[in-house]
Amino acid sequence: MNIQLKIENILNYVINNSAYYQRLFKSNSIDISKIKTIEDLHQIPFTTKDDLARFNDMFLCVPKTKIIDYVTTSGTLGSPVSFYLTENDLERLASNEEASFKLVGANSSDIFQMMVTLDKQFMAGLAYYLGIRKLKAGAVRQGPGSPANQIETILKFDTTVLIAIPSFIVKLIEYAKTKNIDLNQTSVKTIICIGESIRDEDLNFNVLGKRITSNWNVSLHSTYASTEMGAAFTECKAGNGGHLNPELLILEVVNNKGEIVKDGELGEVVVTTLGVEGMPLIRYKTGDLCNVYYSECSCGLTSPRLGPVIGRKQQLIKYKGTTIFPPSIFEVLTQLNIDLFQVNVYKNDLGLDNVSIKLPSTIDDENLIKNLKSALKAKLRVTPTLELIDKKELIGLVFNPEKRKPIKIVFH
Repeated sequence: MNIQLKIENILNYVINNSAYYQRLFKSNSIDISKIKTIEDLHQIPFTTKDDLARFNDMFLCVPKTKIIDYVTTSGTLGSPVSFYLTENDLERLASNEEASFKLVGANSSDIFQMMVTLDKQFMAGLAYYLGIRKLKAGAVRQGPGSPANQIETILKFDTTVLIAIPSFIVKLIEYAKTKNIDLNQTSVKTIICIGESIRDEDLNFNVLGKRITSNWNVSLHSTYASTEMGAAFTECKAGNGGHLNPELLILEVVNNKGEIVKDGELGEVVVTTLGVEGMPLIRYKTGDLCNVYYSECSCGLTSPRLGPVIGRKQQLIKYKGTTIFPPSIFEVLTQLNIDLFQVNVYKNDLGLDNVSIKLPSTIDDENLIKNLKSALKAKLRVTPTLELIDKKELIGLVFNPEKRKPIKIVFH
């Protein structure tokens, strides 16, 4: 299906079924018959996270009797948003993940071990499971258990593919070392990473990626996805960025003026969802900043690719005249094997950002603190304040049982 037909189909669908887009098009005097190209989409205002939160149910395009699954965003940057999925939407999720699995070289003979949750209205875990079923591969729904249980399960079922947060894979490696388990002798050949970046802006492995690949001879793949887009950008074996699935999304990567950036440039990811029945989105601003690549990948695919998320627009920190994104701070801490921390950003009396990193008081090594300050200075050009607090208190701040993800940063 060509791009013009894709655009016509999605615009006709929302103008007939979405109360939100009906109002938006009317208030902006938008004639959808004149929108035929990606460039023409610029006539339509962006949809934002605030719009989704304020007018949540106005985006719903079908009667609730057609909804068979309810999911919720993590609420990392604000209030959680509900998403309603129909049978067709679940099939779309499955198709996306099946295509992603094939990109990494997986097939029906593989056994996938899911180290992510399937509950708590979490879309990603559901999507992975549906994709594994569509691929007709084996699924081991282990969930985010302890390293000991994960390794026991790998050995029991001869797992070949892991789906996990990369920092947990590092813990798995460390545990295996303490037990003299050679992970290279296990059946695992591929790891699909979720939630954290394993690459730097130049597409080479970052600290996390290097720590995994230097200890485990596996094919390591990054993914970028969100509940809102209901699809994923997944790396092929070339590792040149996550591939767009053009049947499921229209991609724009834009600068601060809303203009599409050039090949290799950094911009905000904007998506228009295709084939979504319950809650389709037009020109949705994700808030995520990525480099985009339009050139043909060495794997032969010509679809655009996205590099790792450099930061989120809403999490931009301006500290002592320097612009910082949280992932840069996280990487320094990870490099020094500091896994338990929380970054706090405060506004001072002048409206400027102050940055404090809470660390467990069990870190009493003067050399480590000195090395940390030096590494932060080298990476960020400034040194945030370090605050040592009780370890149990910090664990309580980071791992809130009401949240799906560790709370690594707080904006006050």
